[in-house]
Amino acid sequence: MQVKETVADGLKREFQVNVPAADIDAQIDARLVDLKDKVKLNGFRPGKVPVAHLKRVYGRSVAAETIDKLVRETNDGIFAERGFRLATEPKITMPQDQKEIEQILEGKSDLTYTVAIEVVPSIELADFKSFSVEKPVVEVGESDVDEAIKRIADANRAYADKGEGAKAENGDRVTVSFVGKIDGVAFDGGTGSDIPVVIGSASFIPGFEDQLVGIAQGETRTIKVSFPENYASDTLAGKPAEFETTATKVETPQDTTIDDEFAKTLGMESLDKLKEAAKARLAAEYAGASRLRVKRQLLDRLDETHKFEAPPSLVEQEFGVMWQSINAEMQQNGKSFADENTTEEAAREEYRKIADRRVRLGLVLSEIGEKNKIQVTDDEVSRAVIERARQMPGREKEVWDFYRSNPEALAQLRAPIYEDKVVDYILELANVTDKPVSREELYKDDDDKTAA
Repeated sequence: MQVKETVADGLKREFQVNVPAADIDAQIDARLVDLKDKVKLNGFRPGKVPVAHLKRVYGRSVAAETIDKLVRETNDGIFAERGFRLATEPKITMPQDQKEIEQILEGKSDLTYTVAIEVVPSIELADFKSFSVEKPVVEVGESDVDEAIKRIADANRAYADKGEGAKAENGDRVTVSFVGKIDGVAFDGGTGSDIPVVIGSASFIPGFEDQLVGIAQGETRTIKVSFPENYASDTLAGKPAEFETTATKVETPQDTTIDDEFAKTLGMESLDKLKEAAKARLAAEYAGASRLRVKRQLLDRLDETHKFEAPPSLVEQEFGVMWQSINAEMQQNGKSFADENTTEEAAREEYRKIADRRVRLGLVLSEIGEKNKIQVTDDEVSRAVIERARQMPGREKEVWDFYRSNPEALAQLRAPIYEDKVVDYILELANVTDKPVSREELYKDDDDKTAA
């Protein structure tokens, strides 16, 4: 067998491989001998079928199978001998001439093919002990807890009937029944019965709630609105509509006394227990936000300390997925690149940089995990599936069956677990210092949108 490297351009390699006909013929014969004891043919006792007869019956299919196996094993040997890790599947170019193919299948001609690959570069990992990371820490204060409980009280507040003839005001809850029409024709999803609407909650399309101000129980009025340009339904987006609306009930919000009795309506023993639960929930929320900021800092440091050429095909794949998502989102929202103060060309360049960063960071995290034998256990994946199932009450079995029969979806669950374990490994080595911050600082909008 002869192997000749014909292309060595950056991360791209191409080889021309020649496999002698004698090697192919020998492997075909070996495979036929192996089949001799397994096949059953009329007129022959088990194990007594002549190889020559097997060759006439199965020769072509065995030859094709053998050549396919030979090419795969040969390629694996070429890559392993040179220490290559492939970025993508190899591109193999086989002979196209039918006469030549027949000669190869019959073991009368050498097989010459080319294999083109793109390799993962060698990555020299940084010294993670030199990394310094600030961990933002927010103390949960009494005012935070009080605000959280007030939000809970507002969400669970009671409403009382305003009485006959009373008109709705901002903050009141109006129960309405309506029929929506566009150009005088009722449309799908435009009819509702006994729907509670809190005026000022912005839960309906713009303009609807405002026109409920002043309505009384039993009153019917025509509410005229226009669906937003970025409305989820393309058939309704941007169109004017009229809703024939009848108020069946007008209620005013009641003050909620936040005490032990209120806590009991929420299933808590007392107000103190409710405060403890609210504090624990806030602490968990702040810890999650802090974790995201720490992770972003860490990814930024990994990006700064690991500059290398990312495999172009992987970058192109990542960019393609991102670009498709961006365009779909813009189309859904009825926006253009001009609306975002940019051009398509500039946006392409920016997202290609992001794609390059994501690919490099993915390779770095993979290298760290591989070198330090970091693995995701089956139990960890199972817990992730269970957590996902909990998010869909009543459909738990459906979720479980979906992941059990869908390896790709399961891999998508495994990936973030693996990434977090690698991040934890780095943080154990890095110099992490707590930095007290306010809640506002913790949640302030970060312009860096390049985190993986």
